[in-house]
Amino acid sequence: MPAFRAARPGGAPGGPPPALLAVLGAACISCSAVLITLAHTGPATAAFYRCLLALPLLAALAIAEEHRRGHRPLRARLGPVLAGLCLAVDLVLWNHAIAAVGAGIATVLGNLQVVFVTAAAWLLLRERPARGFFLALPVVLAGVVLVSGLADGAPGARPAAGIAFGLGTSVAYAGFLLILRQTSAPTPHVAGPVAEATLGAAAGSLLLGLAFGGLQFSIGWPSLGWLALLAVTSQTAGWLLITSSLPRLPAALSSLLLLLQPAAAILLAAAILGERPAPLQLAGAAAVCAGVLAASRAAARPRARPSSAALRDAGAGRVPTARSSRSRPPARPRRPAGAAAGSPGPAEAGLTGTGPAHPPSR
Repeated sequence: MPAFRAARPGGAPGGPPPALLAVLGAACISCSAVLITLAHTGPATAAFYRCLLALPLLAALAIAEEHRRGHRPLRARLGPVLAGLCLAVDLVLWNHAIAAVGAGIATVLGNLQVVFVTAAAWLLLRERPARGFFLALPVVLAGVVLVSGLADGAPGARPAAGIAFGLGTSVAYAGFLLILRQTSAPTPHVAGPVAEATLGAAAGSLLLGLAFGGLQFSIGWPSLGWLALLAVTSQTAGWLLITSSLPRLPAALSSLLLLLQPAAAILLAAAILGERPAPLQLAGAAAVCAGVLAASRAAARPRARPSSAALRDAGAGRVPTARSSRSRPPARPRRPAGAAAGSPGPAEAGLTGTGPAHPPSR
């Protein structure tokens, strides 16, 4: 894979290609909805336990990372925790979407954050999106209607609820990305922000479960086992693989690789859970993925104002955190956020994305 190796500034010679790491991370995250369905717990319970069970391993990795890369300022620690509260809303709403429309379709509906991040940059920073965004938006919206089953009345699904939960989870994830990007981008750490965001998500899920009901502290061993597997594969391995690999890839390739997640989720849901999306739903899923890819590439285009470009690009990859400072050797000068180079800078990196590389991701 020489093309991928060529786009690895700062990568260790002879190490795994970042594209391979991103694919492995997306594969881990694509299992999330299936594992949540197999666990048979409530939305708040699944969100709480997946974060709680991931914390010991993430904390150990974060401590080891601190020894290697030094301590981080307090603001860089509190920011991911605050972002994790948004992540808790995202996870709980997404779990509701899974119950409404199925594991595969819910994963597609939960990958719309690039639209909301771009809209936030436009409204808050007066940065008009590129023309490609406006061309992609109708395709995404049409795909949402089709993939939800609203057009053909998919059996066993609640399409209107699925759309509501899918849009809500994308809005919450966009907030998570923006907060995390602004507070933790200056540091080169990966495991630390993921661990702190997971801590915030665990606390937020606990509060949501207590406030709205449905939180179960006592769950059976089979459910606990599925959620433990989810914590290791998606919440830990998936997010860390994606957040450590995306900054070393071109932005367009990063967005394309992350679209493997919803595609793989549909295939896994069909193979393991027996979910069979209708032809119109599959067409809608393809439309959503194509529209999100086009919107991501439009958002990653260099603009005159790097700060707003960074906001728009935060949604381009569904992972929890990604920073270009990790992808470049220390002696290399810091590239401006909007510079158009082969490897993504802070703007193109997409965060934290991710996006846990996330994501990013779920």
